[in-house]
Amino acid sequence: MGILDLFKKQKDETHHDFSLKWLEVDMHSHLIPGIDDGTKTLEESISLIKRLKSFGLRKIITTPHIMTEYFRNTPEIIRLGLQEVRFALEKEGIDIHIDAAAEYYMDEFFLEKVESGQELLTIKDNLVLVETGFMNKPHMMMEVFFSMEMNGYKPILAHPERYHYLIRDKKLLDDLLDREIYFQINLLSLTGFYSQPIKHFAEMLIDEKRVKLFGTDCHNQRYLDMLEGLGNSKYYETIQELDILNQTL
Repeated sequence: MGILDLFKKQKDETHHDFSLKWLEVDMHSHLIPGIDDGTKTLEESISLIKRLKSFGLRKIITTPHIMTEYFRNTPEIIRLGLQEVRFALEKEGIDIHIDAAAEYYMDEFFLEKVESGQELLTIKDNLVLVETGFMNKPHMMMEVFFSMEMNGYKPILAHPERYHYLIRDKKLLDDLLDREIYFQINLLSLTGFYSQPIKHFAEMLIDEKRVKLFGTDCHNQRYLDMLEGLGNSKYYETIQELDILNQTL
């Protein structure tokens, strides 16, 4: 056996088959075409959904951005897009349950929606997915969380591992955990897709059992290409043993 053959054998032995059957439900993605920075065409959406189904998922809850300055989506726009995707899946004979919620950007416009009683699209029951900018903490972050809770909603903070301000601010992290804000980690973070510091922060949250949900945050085929490398992560088996909420959605 040559050196190259030995290297290939060792590489093959460390490879893990990739599956999301254990997750059951992906609750964060951008698969309604043309309404945010996710899929551009219906054909692309169907291709991605078909591929996600092949990973073993039984359900997808796709979550278009609602962001006042960039993606002015409404429940009506999202529901129409979902209906279009469902019709196409049925036509193609792709049997997977797909629903839609939203990923809300936390700003004064979102706070106004909450306080004025406007409809919020939920992941399930009262669970609402929210995000912030990546660099700086929103000055009204705690006010928004308080208002959501007072109005009967349970916040899910999307991909907290990607927020540089949170990585730097241990007190804020502890404050959010004390408030029992649900943390949703992007599976891609564990592959190093975003950066090594983000990967390490995600691993720390997992080690401390602070993660309530996982999502693919799928936008395009590249996301799923990289996601297949998750099987080689040292955390791939660990996350399958966590007590998470995905399977209840």
